[in-house]
Amino acid sequence: MGCDGGTIPKRHELVKGPKKVEKVDKDAELVAQWNYCTLSQEILRRPIVACELGRLYNKDAVIEFLLDKSSEKALGKAASHIKSIKNVTELRLSDNPAWEGDKGNTKGDQHDDLQRARFICPVVGLEMNGRHRFCFLRCCGCVFSERALKEIKAEVCHTCGASFQEDDVIVLNGTKEDVETLKRRMEERRLRVKLGKKTRKPKAAESVSKSDISEEAPGPSKMKTGKPEEASLESREKKTNSTPKSAALGSSSGKAGKPPCGAVKRSIADSEESEAYKSLFTTHSSAKRSKEESAHWVTHTSYCF
Repeated sequence: MGCDGGTIPKRHELVKGPKKVEKVDKDAELVAQWNYCTLSQEILRRPIVACELGRLYNKDAVIEFLLDKSSEKALGKAASHIKSIKNVTELRLSDNPAWEGDKGNTKGDQHDDLQRARFICPVVGLEMNGRHRFCFLRCCGCVFSERALKEIKAEVCHTCGASFQEDDVIVLNGTKEDVETLKRRMEERRLRVKLGKKTRKPKAAESVSKSDISEEAPGPSKMKTGKPEEASLESREKKTNSTPKSAALGSSSGKAGKPPCGAVKRSIADSEESEAYKSLFTTHSSAKRSKEESAHWVTHTSYCF
């Protein structure tokens, strides 16, 4: 009945029962959630950011993840919902004056209090160690305890004064129910942003097309319902533009003295101009002199007086 060496096995060594479920140490879980980055598993150091599901990250780790999205990373699933740097918010944390860090334990002869937190609530003074529920505002990034928001009810941030809504409050390292509600809000928010972008694009295209049409051809209302003064100005401009063309045609044909076809002869003497202006031309009465008044040496009618 014995084994080698005369040993006798016991029942628990031969019969294997169901495996016991390993229980996670709550204290170790809290330390991992509140002191280490969810993506890189390194100690949290500023700048610290949080996603829309309430998880804490180092900003450097998020940037590296966005630049190198390789499938080899085992922790990439924890940040699969982060598509850009705009999906995370940089947190404004208040330091805990009672936290000494590694300064007091340089020799290793002191007890490390892992429940001592680096940050506290600036309103109530509770430590951010996981024992109390904390949340941050997505609009400004300020971090408070949930007790502070419940006791001091306001629609404005307690530190920076920025206005916020209920949708902007995100719980840090919440329960499964909190994560589900935050995930639903995140999907609804992103859907609204997509619909807003789609509605803006057709409006911009319509405005551009309307401006092009108005520049190319004026509408019938502008052509028909114009003021008489504007119409007369346009007709005058057309006449002035057409006169040099007609003069050029006449000179090119060689008949400079004859007026163009369809032109009406008009004398300056019959015009409504002033007498001083009319006296400049030979058709005026002052230009017509008798032979006695004119000099004897002039062989042709002189126009210089």
